[in-house]
Parts: sequence; C-alpha cells; structure tokens
Amino acid sequence: MPFSIATDTVVFPGFDGGAEWGGAAVDPETGILYVNANDVAWTGALAENTGTGASGRGIYLSQCAVCHQDNLAGSPPASPSLLGVGGRLTAAKMAAVIQQGRGRMPGFAGLDPDQTSALVGFLLDGESQEPPSSAAPLPELKYRFTGYHKFLDPDGYPAVAPPWGTLNAINLNTGEYAWKIPLGEYPELAAKGQTGTGTENYGGPIVTAGGLVLIGATNFDKKFRAFDKATGELLWEADLPFSGNATPATYEVNGRQFVVIAAGGGKDPKSLSGGVYLAFALPE
Repeated sequence: MPFSIATDTVVFPGFDGGAEWGGAAVDPETGILYVNANDVAWTGALAENTGTGASGRGIYLSQCAVCHQDNLAGSPPASPSLLGVGGRLTAAKMAAVIQQGRGRMPGFAGLDPDQTSALVGFLLDGESQEPPSSAAPLPELKYRFTGYHKFLDPDGYPAVAPPWGTLNAINLNTGEYAWKIPLGEYPELAAKGQTGTGTENYGGPIVTAGGLVLIGATNFDKKFRAFDKATGELLWEADLPFSGNATPATYEVNGRQFVVIAAGGGKDPKSLSGGVYLAFALPE
C-alpha cells in the first residue's frame, strides 16, 4: 500500500521489524535456524513540498526531516532532537557534523558551503534564508517522507498485541517453526504481572554444540539468557549493566568454554548507556 499525504499508514512489522542486523544462528546437526525478531508497528506518511527547496528550511525538510522530523523533535535516542541545538553545538561544529556525519548520521558532502550555511542558520534561529544563487540547486521532489514514527499507545508501549519481540527456531528442512517464544520484558510491566510481552531486540543469537541458544539483544530488561535449543526453555539468565545489543561470541581457554557479549545499551531513552564486555564461563 503506498503512503498517503497527511494520513499515516501503519507499517507492520515496522521499519525495524522482523529479523534484524544481528542475524541468525544455524545448528548444522539438526538443521534448525535460530533468529530473533521485532514485532512492533511503525507509521509513515507523505507531505507535499512547498517550494522552499533552496532555503535553509527547504534543505532541512528535504535532507534532515526524515530522521529529525518536521518540527526538529527527532525520535530519540536513534535520532536526537535538534530543538535548541545551538546551545549544544557551535555553528562551525554543526557545519562539520552536516558535512562529515557523526554516529549513525551520514555526512551530506553533496551540500556546498552556502547550502550548509543556510541549513545551519535555520537550525540556529529558524530563519529560512536563501543560499546565494550561485549555489548548486538541490533536486526538488513533489513529495517527501515525513519520517519514522513508532506506533505507540498513550503509555508509550507498542500499540499492537504482544509479543513485541520473539526468539524463533525454524526447521530448515520443513520450513516449520520448531518453537517460538517471547523475548524480553519491560521491567515495570513485569513488576505488575504483565510478563511474556517480548520487547524490541537488536543483536543475534549463537547456538552451541552443547545444546544452548545464547542471546542478549533485549532493549529494556538488560538480560543475557541461555535457552534449551531443542525446546526453547529458559535455562539461565543474568543481568547486564547495560543492554546487550550485540551478538555474543564463544571461545575456549584451557578446555573451558566461555561466552562474551558487548553491553552498551543506547536503545532505551530512560536508561544509561555505557560500554563493557562481559564474559561468562559455561559449567564444566
């Protein structure tokens, strides 16, 4: 279904939906593939361009609003708000970030200095000044995408029925699920008895010859878990200092098997982020 003008279209399982960049793990002995997935809806829409493409505001709408939104509010933490950005960055620093990029944001080297200056001016004071006529023209499309928005309920949780994240075991010989379970919890909901919701999760699983599926990934409960690869039964879990949005690795030292995961968080705007590696020894 194509997007509409001024009316949101619900996209399911969402722009960050289904299997993610963490990838899958495969057990060559059984032919079972293990993969985690997100089941959270997002929305999107189109807006008609208003002929301001050469101005600072027009450049912002065509190049930046898809992530930072028309109103500069962004979608934290992935796309930070640009409201009051002049209090955090100088004009020179803003221009450098626009040209070179930072973090997940790519650089916009295609903008010439005059266009960059017009964009910085708009971010600083909201004035929609025009770059000089000598500046290279930007292509002006009739419509633009208004940005990525999660489909949330009034309390900030996904506005679709749970589970909102799952861990799946798929038999590659038949294409059928061997098992499927919710992955992750919101601690505040679990404290009220609402468990098994699953959550958004980023970072894949590994499977071991000893019969374990090991995965962190969950955004909000900061857990690292081990499941029985045959049944999906939870066998063990540990708290991490930050969410383990990474795929773990396993290795051996002096005949002892270890598993290590990077825990950095950053996906939950209510929690701190950091950067640590944690290693666990498997039972002998």
